[in-house]
Amino acid sequence: MAAYRVVLRKSEEGYSVSCPGLPGCWSQGATREQALANIQAAIREYAEAGVLLTRSPAPSLPARA
Repeated sequence: MAAYRVVLRKSEEGYSVSCPGLPGCWSQGATREQALANIQAAIREYAEAGVLLTRSPAPSLPARA
């Protein structure tokens, strides 16, 4: 898996973390370690969704008469 830069921010609720290279990819956690583990999972899921979206489209249904 490729390496991605993440931005970690402390808040009153814990930590928020985003991945600027992957728009909309963000997570959070009560601790720094939890937030970083969560963003790793989010990045994996983001990449898996991208693979699914780039696969051949499903066959189209026949036109209705």
